[in-house]
Amino acid sequence: MTYCVGLLLNDGAVLLSDTRTNAGFDNIAIYRKMFIFEEPGERVITILTAGSLSVTQTTIARLRDAMNHPDADEDSSIMKAPTMLKAAEIIGNMLAKVRADIDDKLSAMRQGASASLIVAGQRKGGEMRMFLIYPEGNFIEATEDTPFLQIGEHKYGKPILDRVVTMDTSMADAQKAVLLSMDSTLRSNLSVGMPLDMAVIERDACRVTLRRRIEAGDEGFRAMSEGWSQALRDGFSQIKI
Repeated sequence: MTYCVGLLLNDGAVLLSDTRTNAGFDNIAIYRKMFIFEEPGERVITILTAGSLSVTQTTIARLRDAMNHPDADEDSSIMKAPTMLKAAEIIGNMLAKVRADIDDKLSAMRQGASASLIVAGQRKGGEMRMFLIYPEGNFIEATEDTPFLQIGEHKYGKPILDRVVTMDTSMADAQKAVLLSMDSTLRSNLSVGMPLDMAVIERDACRVTLRRRIEAGDEGFRAMSEGWSQALRDGFSQIKI
């Protein structure tokens, strides 16, 4: 299992992913689930992945191959796509094709594989946009009414986002929100785990302006987690019924 979250704000985007992958209680490993493609100042695209590792790794590998192909063009390469919408379409089509190919191989064993993605970024002169891409390749977009997207084990981390995040949320508060959302998930689901990867993209920068790996035992994250727990306990004790 996994948990990834992305916030689309007036000032930019904040994205966070865990790194735990498990195929059973005794088979746990760490794999990066955040992938960044950028030409600083011109274009940045970040992809967060959840689901079957075979599907997500193959999708990312094929996207890289398409980018590096001598005949790469705006219909095949996300780094040449004229808009973020077109980039999302390329990624969605690739995800759907990979999923179908792997499903075909697994059909004899009556098994299947699935994955979903969050795609966020901006090209120079274009709008910053964020999409959630489903296993079938179709997608939805973050909007002013719903400025955050989640994939994976999302239910534990959703309440705080519902309560505090709007398009006007500052980038500093947005980082706090995604980290506390992840902290709630880590406490409630052992299939989500450290380390964490966070990326911040300031609007119109067209590059990742902050990249951070948060390891298990990180003092700042631990202090934030303990502070949030204490604040919840204090708030709970003060509420009258």
